[in-house]
Amino acid sequence: MQAAQAGDMRAYERLLKEITPKLRQMVRRRRQFFTAEEVEDIVQEVLLSVHAVRATFDPKRPFMPWLSTIAHNRLIDSARRYYRGKLNEVQMDELPVTFADDWTNVESEAYRDPEELSIAIKSLPEGQRKAIEMLKLREMSLKEAAAASGTTVGALKVSIHRAILNLRKALNRE
Repeated sequence: MQAAQAGDMRAYERLLKEITPKLRQMVRRRRQFFTAEEVEDIVQEVLLSVHAVRATFDPKRPFMPWLSTIAHNRLIDSARRYYRGKLNEVQMDELPVTFADDWTNVESEAYRDPEELSIAIKSLPEGQRKAIEMLKLREMSLKEAAAASGTTVGALKVSIHRAILNLRKALNRE
């Protein structure tokens, strides 16, 4: 490590090659339940940390305790990540893919009479009717509809909300 700190790239390369198997052994010993890929990920994290903090190594002190401390800290970081992830995960049985299972394709009791819907839309107050036509039928964005109608986005949101409530009442779908 002293030679690597002095700029000897070959010594640094040799150092990394020599410590990699030792790091794998350390990680495997402390995390026996890790898969080979997880062990390799931790080893790579340790090597990156060694590279990032190599200037902090004091040549007057032993190298292996310094390396072990870095490895220990990376193992702790991985355990924290693992448990943080586990805290937010919810174990579930396998969920069916949409449209693959019959129960996901059950038709709801959605409204199916287009003529009655058209009549109900025509009976809405003008502002609500225009909001439905622009936002739901022509699928305009709120900004586009606001510009086309000369009103604000907020007013359109209120109009569409009221229009949907009125349509539900008119079609007995509340």
